[in-house]
Amino acid sequence: MSRACRRSLLLALLSLPPLLLAPWSGGAAARAAERAPQIAFESYRLKNGLQVILSEDHRLPLVAVNLWYHVGPANERPGRTGFAHLFEHMMFQGSGHVAHDAHIKLLEAAGATDLNGTTDFDRTNYFETLPAEQLPLALWLESDRMGFLLDTLDQAKLTNQKDVVRNERRQSIENRPYGLVQEELYHQLFPPGHPYHADVMGSHADIEAARLGDVREFFRTYYVPNNASLAIVGDIDPRQTKAWVEKYFGSLPPGERVPALDVRTAPITAEKHVVVHDRVELPRVYIGWLTAPIFRPGDAEADVLAEILGGGRSSRLYQHLVHDRQLAQDVRASQSSLQLASVFTIEATARPGVKPEDLEAAIDAELQELAAHGPTPEEVERASITIQARMIRGLERLGGFGGVADRLNEYNHYLGRPDYLASDLGRYQKVKPAAVQSLVAHTLTRDARVVVYGMPGEKVIEDVPRSGAEETAAGAAGSSTASSSTASSSAASGSTAGTPAPQQSDAAREAWRDQPPMPGAARPLSLPMPEHFTLPNGLTVLLVEQHRLPLVAADLLVLSGSEANPPDRPGLASLTAALLDQGTTRRSALAIANELGQIGATLATGSSSDASYIDLRTLKDHVEPAFDLLADVALHPAFAPEELERLRSRRLTELQQQHDNPTALAARAFSEALYGAQHPYGAIELGTPASLQALTREELLAFWKAGYTPANAALVVAGDLTLAETRRLAQRYFGDWRGTAHHATLPAAPGPAARHVVLIDLGRAPQTALRIGEIGVQRGSTDYVPLQVMNTVLGGIFSSRINLNLRERHGYTYGASSGFGFRRGPGPFVIGTSVRTDVTAPAVHEIFEELARIRAEPVTPAELELARNAYARSLLGDFETTAATARSIGQLFIYGLPLDDYRTLPQRIEAVSIADVQRVASTHLSPESMVIVAAGDRARIEPALAQLALGPIEVRPEP
Repeated sequence: MSRACRRSLLLALLSLPPLLLAPWSGGAAARAAERAPQIAFESYRLKNGLQVILSEDHRLPLVAVNLWYHVGPANERPGRTGFAHLFEHMMFQGSGHVAHDAHIKLLEAAGATDLNGTTDFDRTNYFETLPAEQLPLALWLESDRMGFLLDTLDQAKLTNQKDVVRNERRQSIENRPYGLVQEELYHQLFPPGHPYHADVMGSHADIEAARLGDVREFFRTYYVPNNASLAIVGDIDPRQTKAWVEKYFGSLPPGERVPALDVRTAPITAEKHVVVHDRVELPRVYIGWLTAPIFRPGDAEADVLAEILGGGRSSRLYQHLVHDRQLAQDVRASQSSLQLASVFTIEATARPGVKPEDLEAAIDAELQELAAHGPTPEEVERASITIQARMIRGLERLGGFGGVADRLNEYNHYLGRPDYLASDLGRYQKVKPAAVQSLVAHTLTRDARVVVYGMPGEKVIEDVPRSGAEETAAGAAGSSTASSSTASSSAASGSTAGTPAPQQSDAAREAWRDQPPMPGAARPLSLPMPEHFTLPNGLTVLLVEQHRLPLVAADLLVLSGSEANPPDRPGLASLTAALLDQGTTRRSALAIANELGQIGATLATGSSSDASYIDLRTLKDHVEPAFDLLADVALHPAFAPEELERLRSRRLTELQQQHDNPTALAARAFSEALYGAQHPYGAIELGTPASLQALTREELLAFWKAGYTPANAALVVAGDLTLAETRRLAQRYFGDWRGTAHHATLPAAPGPAARHVVLIDLGRAPQTALRIGEIGVQRGSTDYVPLQVMNTVLGGIFSSRINLNLRERHGYTYGASSGFGFRRGPGPFVIGTSVRTDVTAPAVHEIFEELARIRAEPVTPAELELARNAYARSLLGDFETTAATARSIGQLFIYGLPLDDYRTLPQRIEAVSIADVQRVASTHLSPESMVIVAAGDRARIEPALAQLALGPIEVRPEP
């Protein structure tokens, strides 16, 4: 691509019209180049100090509510680490007018998606995207926990959530490969006492030491209107929205002035080398430096450098360490931009037989080369384009991470400028090679860095026991919430006994807050039905036009997935798909990666049980070169022997690395136990070491020739294309594709298994990864919709029975869920969770209790209503972005569904009755033939599991 062409992409990025204020057309590009992109918004403050940011956006009948509190670990004091994150959890536990566990339940019933809360070092945020008519509900809930959380914040809730947070720490850090190693990097970069020294979740000791008085003080200091900003983006009437905001938040009193941060980040003046042992197969090297704070000079240069060094297949470290020299299994570089100091990190996992010292030396050689000669202008421009295109794609979403509401709040939080988008994009355009070279030469030096080796060995975990004084309180919470977890989801009082708790908050009670607000008039819900046509060669083309942003998603699907693998060749479909973008007859793997970067596009290949796919994401202005790449990868793969051997070697190592991951081990053992090793559903997509070693280029080529044919495929397009444009692109790039249809024979499902336990011994693991289930039904089952409704009640959403039981009632886990893996053939039904080691057997017992209950007893009318509403009203979220739309529409082709399937789905959901739920539960759930897989510490979990009498226990040694 010429420099002029690359420059045109930058202009296209920087000339996006104000979001949703004007239609985009290719002919408008020159005129639009005169103005920078904007998100139209209005910002103002209430008298109590709450900042409000409104952005009107009528693309979909949705609204995103995004509330940032300006508090995180940066505001914590030594010995009280993890408070901000603990509060993120406490804010979902009910408040003065919202019953315990009702907050999420009410939002799920309203059809909320992107529903979550997160904590980072500098802030805590809460967000949800929901149907626009439900905006008053979101504001009522957010204002109630801001103003009245203390009214119901008691010891029982605190004890329960401390258990949940500690389970999250075990799952996310201590039981995750290299989790403790990465945490040590921050321990070394920031000294004890610095708020970034500890992980956001804090230590077990500090979490357990949290007392009710400390928690109340933290809330009164930081969770106040004058320390928060509320962004509301979507299908709103600004005048009405302002009135609602004033109603729900205006009467909440401000807090005291929030203490200013007074933290100095000491520079690193001498290299530190540390070794941390972990239960891992391969060494990993982490190298970290302190860099410029977020949005300060040097921050954008560090982002660009991260892309150049380790941003993908065209990056220097990937090409030299992974592809060419094969020293590393994987490598990445990143800039974690923060307020007090940012962190630039390079991490690389050594290939088998490679010493970490050699890997570190190879990384240093690349840094020295960059320091001496700098990056090329093409590298800088490609990295800048990639970053900007990623930001623009994020703006397809109203809420969630990187969505419009989140962007507005982020810019406001760090800069006090919600209008910073144009400047943010512009700072990447201004990055010069000399500035990147200077960053490497003067900041990423040896004497200013920390190096941490993660080495195979005995893992040391600093856990502490629960506080004995709080056991009684936790038990009281369990008995209290046990009855409320199956009760109506309506909010009345924060007290589970139905009487108001003594008021602790500073806000005055207002009688109208006692009941949740009624929704406004529902906007018409019209889920898309694609336009379609078929090329003369048999290629099916499906299109959903979405002219909201100049973006296009195109998924090429072929009905040749892993179900077509021969019994002795698991992994064939996956390896074939993975090699497609590793070189064609016209382009090398590096050329493909470079060309994608130059136009700001992404391309991914892969396989599932039912299909193989190539997913393309591109800007409208570059749809021609993007489609040229898509067609070249699909129709002209080289299957070069040297690329096959590289990929084979890496995948064998990936399988070896799964020994590090209890969740992966449990999932793999579960599939094999259900279906058997010879069934296509019995192996993971990667395959097995034996099959990977045996696969030949001729087998891959034969699989591609038989399965990748136009009559066996669909091109699914969503985005800024008309039907005429799509027809022209499909004909030009795929019209000459030839081949006959070839559909794999669906594998027969094995008979029901006898119930038994598979126990994978992982030594002193801090948690047990559990998988419980059986063979379910195929996607074409007439019971598909009632099964989805039934599973929503059982384990499909946060407020489902299984999750509320294991997480909220007992504190056994960070989360638990269930679901049907619908496939063309009968896929699995699985319940999955990771639980604290000492409660493995009680958790399994509770799961089987819930299975028995949903089969034997009718669900309540309230549960049915919640499940139907959560399912139906959230469907619109499946079409919020072009990528999500393409994925959703692709399901119609894969499973042979009618084109109006989504249009009629809400009515079919509404028709599901209590009797339907009980019928499908009793018909399709068979606890007596379910397989239980537990990956954990055998010595501590086997005796109690044996007492449950679940059948024979098959013990598998530590891998």
